[in-house]
Amino acid sequence: MSAVLARRLAHFARGAGEGLRELVARTDQEWAIGLYTGPSPAELEPLRRRPILTRHDVTDRDADFVADPFLIRTDDRWWMFFEVWSRSRRRGEIGVASSNDLVDWRYQGIALSEQFHLSYPLVFEWEGEYYLLPECSATSSVRLYRAAGFPWQWECVATLLTGGVWLDPTIFRYDDLWWLMVETDKDYGYDTLRLYYSEHLDRGWREHPASPVVRGDRQTARPAGRVVVADGRPVRFAQDCDGGYGLRVRAFEISLLTTEEYAERPLGLVLDGAELGWNRRGMHHLDPHQVPPAAGTGWVACVDGWK
Repeated sequence: MSAVLARRLAHFARGAGEGLRELVARTDQEWAIGLYTGPSPAELEPLRRRPILTRHDVTDRDADFVADPFLIRTDDRWWMFFEVWSRSRRRGEIGVASSNDLVDWRYQGIALSEQFHLSYPLVFEWEGEYYLLPECSATSSVRLYRAAGFPWQWECVATLLTGGVWLDPTIFRYDDLWWLMVETDKDYGYDTLRLYYSEHLDRGWREHPASPVVRGDRQTARPAGRVVVADGRPVRFAQDCDGGYGLRVRAFEISLLTTEEYAERPLGLVLDGAELGWNRRGMHHLDPHQVPPAAGTGWVACVDGWK
């Protein structure tokens, strides 16, 4: 989420007056994290009116906001990784919280910090290992981390892409291949979505012949959370940045995905500003998961929003 904020801070550091005005406006957005549920990842409603995590829950940083939440389940416990914007460090770091029931959450601390800005911590498991793919566009690269000791110890094990603007990289597994979607507009217009694929998680990434799969469209290009497979089809989520940053989220079913072809169809608006107080001005991220069979049916998703 906050590579935008990091970019504006860089302008400020160089003495750009416009960067300072943008920074002041951006920090007025107080982001928080909530929980939604529903029958499908494109049909979700608030589980409760209050957020499950705010900046006030962060005890080890002077946090301005929390955002970009991603969930993962280990045994009988849920973990949530998310961006914590540290006012004194002037960059994002990756925080972690945990819950036994998805309702009551406890902030645990900062799980990953670098000398550069981090956000959008997409966490996943593969072949018994835990991985983290955070946005670290400040390094002009997409970096893959592996847990040396989950959830606190992370080491960078591969650089997947280099030499560009890489906003909100979103990795997923489908049809025995790895796929990666990432927004790449060098002017930060949030209107260009590129697609890459590989047989291997940590190497061999190449751009899809149909990429960019979205060009010149601020409503549909920038990723807004994990790609999930529902009823056999991948579903991707996009930030609608038309008219402002962090306003709403749209869903798209990927109807054709091979190493040669790509097609998708819109599923409609999924998240918008809600009259709940904490997210009344807009929302821009969700991470849906199917509810474990023992807990019922349907989907649960962590989301973010701002006031």
